[in-house]
Amino acid sequence: MGHSPSRSNGAGDPLPSRFARFRRRLRLHRRRDDSASSKAIAADEFAGIARIRILKADMQFKDKFFACLSLGDRTYRTDKSDNTQTPVWDSEKKVIVETNGPHIARISVFETNRFSKNTLVGYCEVDLLEMLTKDLEEHSEDLPLLDPSSSNTTVGSITISCYIEDPVETEQSFARRVLAIVDYDEDGTLSLSEFSDLMKAFGNKLAVAKIEELFRQADTNGDGIVDINELAALLADQQEKEPLISNCPVCGEDLGKYDKINDMIHMTLCFDEGTGNQIMTGGFLTDKQASYGWMFKLSEWAHVSTYDVGLHSGSTASHILVFDRRTKRIVEEVIDGKIVLSMRALYQSKVGLTLINTGVKDLLKNLSEKQGKKMNSPESAKDIPKFLELFKDQINMDEVNDPIESFKTFNEFFIRGLKPGARPIAYGDQDGIATCAADSRLMAFSSVDESTRLWIKGRKFSIEGLLGTSAHSNALRNGSLVIFRLAPQDYHRFHVPVSGTVEKFVEIPGCLYTVNPIAVNSKYCNVFTENKRVISIISTSEFGKVAFVAIGATMVGSITFLKNEGDYVHKGDEFGYFSFGGSTVICVFQKDAIQFDADLVANSERSLETLVSVGMTLGVSTRNKELQVPVLQKCSLE
Repeated sequence: MGHSPSRSNGAGDPLPSRFARFRRRLRLHRRRDDSASSKAIAADEFAGIARIRILKADMQFKDKFFACLSLGDRTYRTDKSDNTQTPVWDSEKKVIVETNGPHIARISVFETNRFSKNTLVGYCEVDLLEMLTKDLEEHSEDLPLLDPSSSNTTVGSITISCYIEDPVETEQSFARRVLAIVDYDEDGTLSLSEFSDLMKAFGNKLAVAKIEELFRQADTNGDGIVDINELAALLADQQEKEPLISNCPVCGEDLGKYDKINDMIHMTLCFDEGTGNQIMTGGFLTDKQASYGWMFKLSEWAHVSTYDVGLHSGSTASHILVFDRRTKRIVEEVIDGKIVLSMRALYQSKVGLTLINTGVKDLLKNLSEKQGKKMNSPESAKDIPKFLELFKDQINMDEVNDPIESFKTFNEFFIRGLKPGARPIAYGDQDGIATCAADSRLMAFSSVDESTRLWIKGRKFSIEGLLGTSAHSNALRNGSLVIFRLAPQDYHRFHVPVSGTVEKFVEIPGCLYTVNPIAVNSKYCNVFTENKRVISIISTSEFGKVAFVAIGATMVGSITFLKNEGDYVHKGDEFGYFSFGGSTVICVFQKDAIQFDADLVANSERSLETLVSVGMTLGVSTRNKELQVPVLQKCSLE
């Protein structure tokens, strides 16, 4: 069968040289991979491995296009197409699908005709869990590409295929790839000496002891030669029962840290050679990062900016990444680069602190009042289309209650109402479950110490300082808090997170610093305790007293409440609104009165904001032991 004895001498080659030989062969197969399992996946949560192929698209104009595939905190991109109206990529990537994990994949198409910035022209979303209910054979679908500014408008179509691997086939496929390493003449068969080489190089003590036993089971006719497929089935079955391989043959990582299913996933993805199609490039967190050109890469290399989740300060405070709770995907917040630079200069340096203390506070306040008047003028209405274009993939006009032409000023548009049902309230009949108060980026902390360790870096933050002497009480001392940060593109009406009676309103005058994380994460200013704010105390039966704090910010001089003292409010009721600009709501709960949802806590512990909508679950009252955090929201990126 061509198994020449020249491949080994009588005494056998020393193990190190054999190992080096295998490594050289592996380098021929290995591809860049950044999706190997980085966290443990419970066996009952593992759904499968999906191989997604982005085949082609049909666009409305000619250009050079590329596509991005985003799932969870991983994004991959195709190569750039030719200048055409019908780009063809035929690129694929394998991804892990979990029942309680990220499963909505977003495919974005960009036109690329500039050095530093590419333009998003269309997108679609695919629920991979739905694919699991279909036949296992690969099939392709033509999906409409939606306009980023209106989900009711299509800008083309894209053809993708998706194949969910059978777990048994995944294991055997992996075993075949491992065995192929020592199939030196590539004839699809192995001798005992070749199989021994593999087990001695990569196996554990058990593997070495079982070499002949496994080989003899596959060698049914006793000729000393076995088919790789037969041996692969035995090896996969044995690996499932009792692991034989202790280190990943591709990357060398120790196995057995989690469990057998995670080891198999890790090695399957490491050994992924695809089907001969182009493998998508990985290493990106968001499709926006994947779309950046060479100038951004140069800025990262020069440490002018960085792109990662978590707490950033100084020169690294350049990109704001948040976790989208609905799609369970990392997204980047849209913010003008010039604004980022000015905020970094003002809030992240001692020079900026000096400016703040020598008149910038008054300047920001005067600027906000002047801008507020401008946004109430009829002339400001012409800025609405520009604003929509800037945030075209983040404002859904289809859910707005009134047509755009009905807004006579920019502020009328800014405080726009939504159609009934656009923000359903979770568990509306259960007052023991609190819900999110605003469309916002959320951080949840069990204590002030946690908030200052992970997020708020001002020098004097405290519950007493936030609420002031008139609103603070012993009941709220050492309480837990949740921060809802609204960006300019958000729906700017805030809602009641709990049911209860409004006891009082307290207005505290102050500055108008920005509430952007660049300022909140700065050690040089105290945004939440120095900004203008209005505090409402709500008395509830399930959570005790809850402080609802509406905080103004740069360009936000107006905070309007729609309820009065003594009113009984129901969870989800509209409570008020902010006029033009970004702003923040902070809710303070009594100590140990609420158990925040697990995903919100997990993301906050990573200093990662969670993008939420009004009405999503926030947490449950600890007074009712029978209530549980809804399983639907239990998902976070570890």
